Amino acid sequence: MAELMSLPDAVAALVHDGDTVALEGFTHLIPVAAGHEIIRQRRRDLTLVRMTPDLVYDQMIGAGCARKLIFSWGGNPGVGSLHRFRDAVERQWPGPLELEEHSHAGMANRYVAGASGLPFAVLRGYRGTDLPAQTTTVRPITCPFTGEILTAVPALKPDVTVVHAQRADRRGNVQLWGITGVQKEAVLAARRSLVTVEEIVDTLDPRPGAVVLPSWVVTAVAAAPGGARPSYAQGYYDRDNDAYRSWDAVSRDRAAFTAWLEAL
Repeated sequence: MAELMSLPDAVAALVHDGDTVALEGFTHLIPVAAGHEIIRQRRRDLTLVRMTPDLVYDQMIGAGCARKLIFSWGGNPGVGSLHRFRDAVERQWPGPLELEEHSHAGMANRYVAGASGLPFAVLRGYRGTDLPAQTTTVRPITCPFTGEILTAVPALKPDVTVVHAQRADRRGNVQLWGITGVQKEAVLAARRSLVTVEEIVDTLDPRPGAVVLPSWVVTAVAAAPGGARPSYAQGYYDRDNDAYRSWDAVSRDRAAFTAWLEAL
């Protein structure tokens, strides 16, 4: 059953040096506050997993948290590159960063396999791309029934998955709605999970299209109002487009980034 904890206590208990950590959320409900707490607690040697690494992973990479990144697209949405990410890849600052690149479909299917307790996923994909030549976790596989050549990718099973949601009740049941991406699958695939929420309420009112993560699949819940900013939380606040634009200048310059990091 999920335990209600403070965000610092939850990160201290669940995220360890050397862990494989997934922070998921697509377009909104990105767990930025949790990512910042991981930075503050100086976690190191992490394998970071995310379908679409954006600002918070740029910040975590620049802060020296990451050893490896497993992903399918990376950038500052609507603006351009992630410059701390680029600096790590191109110049090994603050350290070298190993990359494992997949397609969106491949990443989603890897989470589904992990959530299903399967060792790998099979899909029609990657053919005609150079990813199989660059990524050792993309392998051809022959269908035993038709002889068709398909692609196999291993299950993703993070040590800990972190997601943000709109609310949870006091028993630790979590409710999220809007664009939900792969949050459910990423939580179910993980050994441990932390959900930050805008608020903790007595009762989860029914909401059309909402996903409910029952308390028994969540390790910890932490209240973090505004915890998705500068992304948005549907029903709570809008996307801060200015923050995405202003990050570009900060992330381009090591001194500006270091000043940002010291003020975090």
